[in-house]
Amino acid sequence: MADDADALLVERAREGDEDAFAQLVRRHGPSLLRVARAYVPTQAAAEDAVQETWLGVLRGLERFEGRSSFRTWLFRILVNRAKTRGVRESRSVPFAAVGSGDADEPAVDPSRFTADGAWTSLPPRWDLDPEAVARSHDLRRIVDEAIAKLPENQRVVITLRDLEGVDSETVRNVLDVSETNQRVLLHRARAKVRKALEEWIDA
Repeated sequence: MADDADALLVERAREGDEDAFAQLVRRHGPSLLRVARAYVPTQAAAEDAVQETWLGVLRGLERFEGRSSFRTWLFRILVNRAKTRGVRESRSVPFAAVGSGDADEPAVDPSRFTADGAWTSLPPRWDLDPEAVARSHDLRRIVDEAIAKLPENQRVVITLRDLEGVDSETVRNVLDVSETNQRVLLHRARAKVRKALEEWIDA
């Protein structure tokens, strides 16, 4: 299991094993960078936040008690550093509750459903032929652009859950949000990304 591998590496890193620490950086660095990018406007700022995170890990490794997984602890440090840097970069706003600007806006256009919740017309098929999907990697670009346009709280949740595969409980712990809040944020984020994909497919 990943958590077991992390625990062994953390123990070795505590004993001064530089290679073990380097392995932790390699294992988690790309994920940290993607999550940091959800908070700050530039790749350079995200890289700085990640570097600050690893410095924080070095300073705090002896105090890490293992009550949560190393990954959860690591993401908490990253979120704190990235939010601070995001405020400094004049982009970030406090991680708000569900509302955050579109509280009254339905996640999906209600006209797409009948009164009993059925589709008025089926959405486009997702099993596109490979040639269509491969159009200059447009699909990934559309997803990235749609995520970048989301409010910060939705952007962070969908990045953690769908891009990094972080489980719901860990996301709640890292972001200090309720299960309901996290579920609604994720639903709204996915709906907006899905809408962007459908518009691209229909174009």
